[in-house]
Amino acid sequence: MPHPARARIRRLSLLTLVAAAAATACGDTAQEKRQPSAVGVVPGLERFYEQDVDWESCGSYGADGPMMVRQGVECARVEVPLDYEDPDGEVITLAVSRLPAGGDRIGSLLVNPGGPGASGLSTALAADGTVLADRFDVVGFDPRGVGSSEPAVRCLTDAEFDADRAVDDGDTSPAGIAETEKRNREYAELCAERNGTDLLAHLGTREVVQDMDVLRGVLGDDALTYLGYSYGTRLGTLYAEAFPGRVRAMVLDGAIDPEQDPVEEIVLQAEGFQKAFDEFAAYCARYAGCPLGTDPARAAERFRGLVDPLLDAPAPTTDPRGLSHRDAITGVQQGLYSPTLWGSLRGGLESLATTGTGDTLLRLADLYEGRGEDGTYSNITDAFNAVRCVDDPPVTDRALAGELDMRFRAAAPFLDDGRGTGSAALDVCAFWPVPATGEPHTPDVRDLPPVLVISTTGDPATPYDAGVELAARLGGVLVTFEGTQHTVALDGNACVDTAVTSYLVDSTVPESDPHC
Repeated sequence: MPHPARARIRRLSLLTLVAAAAATACGDTAQEKRQPSAVGVVPGLERFYEQDVDWESCGSYGADGPMMVRQGVECARVEVPLDYEDPDGEVITLAVSRLPAGGDRIGSLLVNPGGPGASGLSTALAADGTVLADRFDVVGFDPRGVGSSEPAVRCLTDAEFDADRAVDDGDTSPAGIAETEKRNREYAELCAERNGTDLLAHLGTREVVQDMDVLRGVLGDDALTYLGYSYGTRLGTLYAEAFPGRVRAMVLDGAIDPEQDPVEEIVLQAEGFQKAFDEFAAYCARYAGCPLGTDPARAAERFRGLVDPLLDAPAPTTDPRGLSHRDAITGVQQGLYSPTLWGSLRGGLESLATTGTGDTLLRLADLYEGRGEDGTYSNITDAFNAVRCVDDPPVTDRALAGELDMRFRAAAPFLDDGRGTGSAALDVCAFWPVPATGEPHTPDVRDLPPVLVISTTGDPATPYDAGVELAARLGGVLVTFEGTQHTVALDGNACVDTAVTSYLVDSTVPESDPHC
């Protein structure tokens, strides 16, 4: 079993999957330049808030660029300081996308898909075809260090990533722990060597919320209208704390509790994935030949019988890599993010059970890890590590690491390979070359307009109660979605989307939780 670590809690939607599939060559057409005047300038940062931005074709902006061109999205690069304490120092650029409003424009709607580390450019299409796309310029962005922003953090080469994924990192024997920690230390050292500690020290949420305010000003909005998914709710919360007077409206879907200790967060996340696995097992049991059997109570046991042999040898695939135990677990967790992937997950487990092959599970793992069909990787994993390792203090207490490992196994039996010993390796963040710049805390928010928080009862990655707590802390309004998936806004649920649209367009909040 991989050492417990927070899953990347990005939004997974059909938009993500379609965007990945649709990235094909396409001619580039320059877009009309539309440059608003910057407003709400932070003193000392005038050059960034007042910069001219040239909107252009998205053709060269990442894998989704050609698809965005076809959908009428335009892109640009916005300069921000690497270190806001030294605005005259090094400058970096953010990649930004925009789907211009189709009707009576209110302003810009900034959208973040989560992560940390996920590219947000294609989220400019999140509201395509809706009232929101008529009333707002829908704006996506790659946070600093991510995707098409420059420089993008890179720690491993494509070949090094493939090799790393093939390694068993769940051996809790003394020798196994020593080997895992050696690899984690080497990874952290490579990140420092290949990116520099100055960049790594300024990739956290602390800086991204300041970038968001520069974007707000550059886009010409007096106040921010924002939709954040998963990790994007942390961005929204910290933005509200830093700039409460500059929030027009904010939808936070799949909440992270800002007070939650990271260790407790991991355990609660394990519980969420176990609940999602149980729901999947019940779904699978309705089909003849379900590899998890017809008794959901024994599904975890049967699942372990399928994947644990991979500890000794990978399953064959048409791809020469094969399916490692680590990738099998990753692929299954990816499949649990949304019921839209349950069919693929069931098929992958059936193939493993009947033919011993692992192609489908490997493809699901590749989706999670950001590996394209050509063998190249996005930088989502490197960026994920770079952000999380500065966003919270690391676990450096070996006794606590061992306790966490045992609690993780107890909370998610389907992920317990039986090798728990009460000891575990320290993860990458324990060896990170720069200190943390954030920590769990109670948000200090005053004079904030009502915030709309959406929380899903069966969310595998962000527990429902975290949304309840966040709404209370921000003085916001809660929308409960009864379901088993990770985030729901603009995914087609009429009840949720009506509440979101009314709120963002008319500033109308539900009088009570609608329980969609």
